[in-house]
Amino acid sequence: MKKTAKQTSLTIFDLRNRGLKSKTFEHRYPESNRATKSELAQLRNIGKAMVQDFELLGIKSIKQLAKCKADRLYTRIQALTNTRHDPCVWDTYAAAIHQAKTGEVLAWWEFTKLRKKREANGEFVKRYDSAS
Repeated sequence: MKKTAKQTSLTIFDLRNRGLKSKTFEHRYPESNRATKSELAQLRNIGKAMVQDFELLGIKSIKQLAKCKADRLYTRIQALTNTRHDPCVWDTYAAAIHQAKTGEVLAWWEFTKLRKKREANGEFVKRYDSAS
């Protein structure tokens, strides 16, 4: 049975996640995209889902992430996916941006207190409103 491109990508993705190397992958896809994804994935609080968020948001490097604002990313990801995201996503963005800017590694929940304070003061956009 002949594999489609999508099936091949999933197989390659599975190989990479298991720490295995594929000569076919190395040959077909040089460092271009892989380096960027692994660079962002090296940040403390960033896993597969956040790397996918960054991809949707057009963020390709730590340097680019350092120029971002968590509020803007949080509202944009909700607009792009047309889905409400948990406010902890904002905390994770804030932690990643902080690490990208300063090099200081903090857990995402260190930013929860700040977010909750901003929520209490009405300074935090809680969710995407599809009407606006």
